Amino acid sequence: MDFHVMTLFPEMVSQGLSTSILGRAMEKNLISLECINIRDYSADQKHHKVDDYTYGGGAGMLMQAQPVYDCYKSLESRIDPQHTKRVIYVTPQGSVFNQQMAMEFAKSDDLIFLCGHYEGIDERVLEEIVTDYVSIGDYVLTGGELPAMVMIDTISRLVPGVLNNDISAETESFTDGLLEYPQYSRPEEWMGKKVPPILLSGDHKKVDEWRLMMSLERTKERRPELYDAWMAAHPPKPPKRRRKRRKNTTAVDGTADTTIDSIEDNNADNVEVVQNSGNTNFEDLSSNDLGK
Repeated sequence: MDFHVMTLFPEMVSQGLSTSILGRAMEKNLISLECINIRDYSADQKHHKVDDYTYGGGAGMLMQAQPVYDCYKSLESRIDPQHTKRVIYVTPQGSVFNQQMAMEFAKSDDLIFLCGHYEGIDERVLEEIVTDYVSIGDYVLTGGELPAMVMIDTISRLVPGVLNNDISAETESFTDGLLEYPQYSRPEEWMGKKVPPILLSGDHKKVDEWRLMMSLERTKERRPELYDAWMAAHPPKPPKRRRKRRKNTTAVDGTADTTIDSIEDNNADNVEVVQNSGNTNFEDLSSNDLGK
């Protein structure tokens, strides 16, 4: 996957994402990162000015449309036309970023992040090039660089091979709509706190059940809205109807045995009678025996 960041501060992004897991992924060519300085496309060759006052008045400066557009067109010309791409404008006015959105973005070949600054970017160029408006929360930052880095980190983890153990991405918080269960490592006891015995049992089925239970408890306590959504999507299964089979042997007029199979159902009364020989006398059978 290829990430492209259109920004006024390319070093801030490239340096912040060049270490740890993402740095190793870039070395292995699993992902790539290109940071493009929008100032390079300014019509002002002397000062590389890219902002101006807003029409209608107001505080602050606004990034102009033409430098942003020229920067994008230059970038677009270098992207394989067969690739799927999305242009993400990082703005507090966008949809709030989450794990499901990250999984959707991870399906693209190229992701282009447009980072605003000052009071934002001229609306006309946004209408021309942007496909997605995304926020990382209901608060305001000085620019879109930090949110872009957050999203790139999250999406990169979903690219096959980026994590040494791909299962890690499948079990992390929010992947299935729940917060992740508690984790423990050595030593077995620390400051009087012991690792839950179930994790030492070697019974993988019980461990999985315990982890789901802990995820549900933690999500209900810390993120009740996620818990309610998960419960709505995974309603408890209705209890199975209990079926009881009782076998009674009754001697009829001393010459023959008659077998009565009575099957009781929670929702219906069914009686099956199998007569081996002779006549069956039901007068001695209680209504309970008949399931009535």
